[in-house]
Amino acid sequence: MRLLLFLAFLVVPVLEIWLLIQIGSVIGGPATIALLIADSLLGAWLVRREGRRAWRVLQDAIKSGRMPDRELADGGIILVGGTLLLTPGFFLDVFGFLCLIPFTRPMMRRLGAYFFERRIKKMAASSPYAGLFAPSAGFPGQDAGPYADEGRDARAGAPQGGRVVHGEVIREDRDSAS
Repeated sequence: MRLLLFLAFLVVPVLEIWLLIQIGSVIGGPATIALLIADSLLGAWLVRREGRRAWRVLQDAIKSGRMPDRELADGGIILVGGTLLLTPGFFLDVFGFLCLIPFTRPMMRRLGAYFFERRIKKMAASSPYAGLFAPSAGFPGQDAGPYADEGRDARAGAPQGGRVVHGEVIREDRDSAS
């Protein structure tokens, strides 16, 4: 992972400079600078518009009492898109705009979910406690570990050979008890 980040911080700026030189050689230096300024202005306007929309939708979700998971993910993606647009150049701006445009944001959300799911599975598998949990309690496809079958029924999640006591639960109201 560190090597990948090192290569990204090394390759991406070189790619950005190369792309700026290529575009500048085709349309000229002043036109390239004007295009970068227009790109920045459009990006700032889009970040502002989509950020306000995401904030409004997040507040509506919280007011309605439901978990705002999609709204929080969209807010994070908008933040990433705005950060990518801060860098001068065209290569990262493409990914920044993909994060900001409303009809491409679901694709970026799925891509982010896929990335984080893989990362969390990898971290959970390398955890010293990974073997203590059954696959149903962990992640789909996760190895249950060496202790998963000891003393548990895989289907019910209950101890094997345990006694079942039949009965009924009686709930007493607090008003009748006083």
